[in-house]
Amino acid sequence: MLNYCLLRACCAILALCPTLPFAHRSAQAQTPLAIIPLPANTVQYSGSLLVDPGLQIVFEGYTEPRLTRARDRFLDTLSRETGTAHIPAGPDQTAKLVIRTAGPSATVQQLGEDESYHLEVTATGVLLTAPNPLGVLHGLQTFLQLVGTTPAGFEVAAVTIDDKPRFPWRGLMIDAGRHFMPLEAIRQNLDGMEAVKMNVFHWHLSDDQGFRIESKAFPMLQEKGSDGLYYTQDQVRAIIEYARDRGIRVVPEFDMPGHATSWFVGYPALASGNGPYHIERHWGVFDPAMDPTRESTYHFLDEFIGEMTELFPDAYFHIGGDECNGKEWDANLSVKRYMQVHHIADNAALQAYFTSRVQKLVTKRHKTTVGWDEVLQPDTPKDVVIQSWRGQESLAQAAQRGYRGILSAGYYVDLNQSAADHYNIDPLGNGKIVLSPEQTANILGGEATMWTEYVTPETIDGRIWPRTAAVAERLWSAQDAKDVDSMYERLDIFSQKLAYYGLPFQSVREQAIRRLSNYADTTPLQVLASVVQPPRDYARESLKQYDAFSPLNQLVDTVPPESDTAREFKQIVVRISTGKAVSGDWQKARQWLVLWRDNDAVLQPSLARSALTVELEPLSRNLSKTAAIGLVALDSLQNNLPVTIEIQKEQMSQLKDLEKPEAVLIDMIVPSVEVLVQTAGTK
Repeated sequence: MLNYCLLRACCAILALCPTLPFAHRSAQAQTPLAIIPLPANTVQYSGSLLVDPGLQIVFEGYTEPRLTRARDRFLDTLSRETGTAHIPAGPDQTAKLVIRTAGPSATVQQLGEDESYHLEVTATGVLLTAPNPLGVLHGLQTFLQLVGTTPAGFEVAAVTIDDKPRFPWRGLMIDAGRHFMPLEAIRQNLDGMEAVKMNVFHWHLSDDQGFRIESKAFPMLQEKGSDGLYYTQDQVRAIIEYARDRGIRVVPEFDMPGHATSWFVGYPALASGNGPYHIERHWGVFDPAMDPTRESTYHFLDEFIGEMTELFPDAYFHIGGDECNGKEWDANLSVKRYMQVHHIADNAALQAYFTSRVQKLVTKRHKTTVGWDEVLQPDTPKDVVIQSWRGQESLAQAAQRGYRGILSAGYYVDLNQSAADHYNIDPLGNGKIVLSPEQTANILGGEATMWTEYVTPETIDGRIWPRTAAVAERLWSAQDAKDVDSMYERLDIFSQKLAYYGLPFQSVREQAIRRLSNYADTTPLQVLASVVQPPRDYARESLKQYDAFSPLNQLVDTVPPESDTAREFKQIVVRISTGKAVSGDWQKARQWLVLWRDNDAVLQPSLARSALTVELEPLSRNLSKTAAIGLVALDSLQNNLPVTIEIQKEQMSQLKDLEKPEAVLIDMIVPSVEVLVQTAGTK
């Protein structure tokens, strides 16, 4: 048996081994650049530009203060990435980054503006040209991602890039209603969005658990519906300006008629039930809903929407519309009578009536309404934009009927799906419905969504990133960019650079591991953490009771949504089981299995010392048992000694028990060990 300390050192070395830099190629050899999202057109050349602290940036053509601020951010990020302070260029320093901008973009950023850019890097300088500042912002981010270390220093490979997005709507939704997200968390994620060329920040500002924005017309909304956690209008204006500096539109969402309990705490007359109403402390779909049959509801919303559309300059205004179960309507005799008198057949038709009334209030302010799938009914106005959580087919059906839409199904980054899962979902990939070119143009793009039931300001960045970059690539890059292995290689490099862009989630995660380890040696806990994941989809809510006050500071809240180690182990196991093992696969698989088997003996004594880790005792034991079974199977395969059917059945039965969640976490090496056991029996 290998010594545990030696294994620990080997594991650390493997984990810290840097990704090999992409070699310089001729113009004919097109290796994907180490950037995400991939550009539309790239030609690589031999040679490179040395990036030193004196790199000059020169503006030509149109200029504006936003470009100056973009230059300053660029230099700050470059300084962090290179670890060198920017210094004024000396007379012997000739390398320049020339930015040539043709003209301004819209005063209020618009859907479909030209975001293209042209980037040329040679051994002597850089030329970045764009029709307007939006392209300049994107081109600067591309250059930053191209910076890498070589024996000569920090360099950017010689390259010519002509780039533009595939979709005009590339968004990230952050829910501030369930768990309030402070301004710093919002700004950090806007920085991340800029890095991957996303251009819509969808700000979910109200839900059953909180109303998160100051209304001067209806102050009881925030005073009684927010627990004091809300954004002032001045803070909102600052975020809108911060986003615009980064080429990002801000689209607010106020959910109605359901998911609106927090509205009713201060204004119960809006609701269709009798109350009393309180801020909801649990998660789920609740009965309270606005009363769509009273004119007073629309008078209130008319004034409120007027106030909010004046605050948010974007042309789009999101009214939610999802998951209204209609139970309060069913229990309200006045509502039922109204439906009978007005020949409204059911609750779906009643919500359609509500949507049409609200849509007119939005249109009155020269804005376009956005709503979730539920707002699409037979008589929904054609200028309503549909955001689909139901899927690609639902989106395609809307497009076929003449509605513009954006896809979020498959991009729910809160559901702990893999980057590959997100990457393989395309807004145009419905597979069943054939759309005409005009109908295809109705699909505007998509949005990653971060619902916040199970995140805090401390953990949200590590849930959004780096996987959202895979969504960004799907929405920016060509539809045939489908190489998952390449995506993961580039995503890993980008993930390590994210701290330079203002998202230090990796160091935050390391600090959380130290807290869980009671500030002792973190290595044993890191070994366990490296191969477990939170449950996918909505399984977490069935494994443990949570509410708005539940602390989210345990290992399930700390580990990434996707285990890179388990994914790499799976790849090795697949090669071994199919007879395609490459050099080092057998040794690495054995090293890992021994490490995981022996880790429990080291970790177990410390787990009971903290209330945060005592729940991990069975999880740690199960990892050890799983690895032990894997080693037996690996020995059988390596020595060409098939196991008996009886032993195989017994091991598979044990693995079925070991794959069950413990401490709301899934042991991600179990499926790969099952493959080893099955293969050992076959051999």
